[in-house]
Amino acid sequence: MADRYPQFAYGRADMALQFAQEEYAARLERLTAKMREDKLDAVLLFAQESMYWLTGYDTFGYCFFQTLVVKKDGSMVLLTRSADLRQARHTSNIERIEIWVDRVNADPTMDLKNLLSEMDLLGTRIGVEYDTHGMTGRTARLVDHQLSTFGELIDASLLVSRLRLIKSPAEIAHVEKAASLADDALDAALPLIRPGGNEADILAAMQGAILAGGGDYPANEFIIGSGADALLCRYKSGRRLLDSQDQLTLEWAGVSAHYHAAMMRTVVIGEPTNRHRELYSACRETIQAIEMVLRPGNTFGTVFDVHAKIMDERGLARHRLNACGYSLGARFSPSWMEHQMFHVGNPQEIEPDMSLFVHMIIMDSDSGTAMTLGQTYITTTDTPRALSRYGLDFISA
Repeated sequence: MADRYPQFAYGRADMALQFAQEEYAARLERLTAKMREDKLDAVLLFAQESMYWLTGYDTFGYCFFQTLVVKKDGSMVLLTRSADLRQARHTSNIERIEIWVDRVNADPTMDLKNLLSEMDLLGTRIGVEYDTHGMTGRTARLVDHQLSTFGELIDASLLVSRLRLIKSPAEIAHVEKAASLADDALDAALPLIRPGGNEADILAAMQGAILAGGGDYPANEFIIGSGADALLCRYKSGRRLLDSQDQLTLEWAGVSAHYHAAMMRTVVIGEPTNRHRELYSACRETIQAIEMVLRPGNTFGTVFDVHAKIMDERGLARHRLNACGYSLGARFSPSWMEHQMFHVGNPQEIEPDMSLFVHMIIMDSDSGTAMTLGQTYITTTDTPRALSRYGLDFISA
C-alpha cells in the first residue's frame, strides 16, 4: 500500500509557484470541463508537463513511476516516490500526496489501483496519458494489467496537451522572456563564430547567456555542428574547430519557467557558396509564405503544404524534412517539441495565442551543403508575431 502523508493546506506559504493561484484554478476548470465533455470520471496524468501546467509540480522524477489522479470534481492526488515528496510540496499546489515504496519487485500500479478504489472510481471511465515520456512500455503494461477490469480505460494522451496549445497572457510573458534569452544566446555566439573558433566555446557561451539571464536548462540539448556535422539536426558528442571555409548549424532555445522559444540558423564561415545562397533563398521565401497562412482559418497541415510546395518546386524534395515546425510550450526532457507538428494532413486548427516554432531545414548531402532558418511566433487574430529581435537575414562570419 502507498504510505499516507498528511494533507497539505492549499495555498500554503512555502509553495514556489510560477503562476498565481487563480491561473491554476482556471486551468483546472478548463480540464474538468473537457473531462465532463468527454465523459471521463478521472484522468491519470503521466506527462510531467501536464502536471506542471496544472499544479506547478516541477521535477525530473517522472523517469520513475508517478501519476497525478484528477477527478472530474477537481480533486487531485499525486502518487509518487519518497524522493519527490518535498519537491511536490514545495513546487505545487497539490494537497494530497501518496508515496509508493521502492522495494524489490515493486509494482506501484497496485498502489494506484487501491488509491483509485478509495477514490470511488471502480467501474468508471478513466483517461490515461499513454503518449508521454513519463509512461514507459513497462508502466503501460502494468497499468493495463491492473486496471483493465477495474474500469474503462480511455487513451487521453492529448487531453491536456491540446488545452496547453492556447497560452494565457501569463504564459506568453514567459515565452517572450524565453525568446529574448534565445536572442541573447545568439549575441553571445556570434563573436566566437570565426575561423579557428571552438564549438565548445560557442556552446558554453550560448547556454551560459541563458542561465545568466535567469533562464532554465532546455528540455533537450542544443544542436551544434560544423563541417559535415552541419547537416545533422540532432545533437551529437564531439567538438571541432571551425575552418576558414566552413558552415555551422545551430538550433537552440531560450527557456523561462520551462517555456521554450526556439531558433535555428546555419552560419557560413568564409565566402558563402552559390549553393548556400540558393538554399538560404528557399528557406527565407518559404518562411515568408508560411507567415501568410500562420493564422486562424488554416491548419498545421496547411503550413506544411506551403513548405512542401515551395521546396519541391525548387527541386529540394530530397533535401527537406517531412515536418517544418511544431508547437512550443513548457516542456521537459527529452524533447522541447510538443505533440502538434507541421506535417502533412495535420487537422489541428491554428488559433490565436499559440506559440509556434517554424523551421526550414535543408540538408543537401550531394554537395555537403547545409542551410537552416527558424524562429518562434505567437499567433494572433491576423498576422503572426515573430518573437526574435533578429530578422531572417543571412548570417556569415
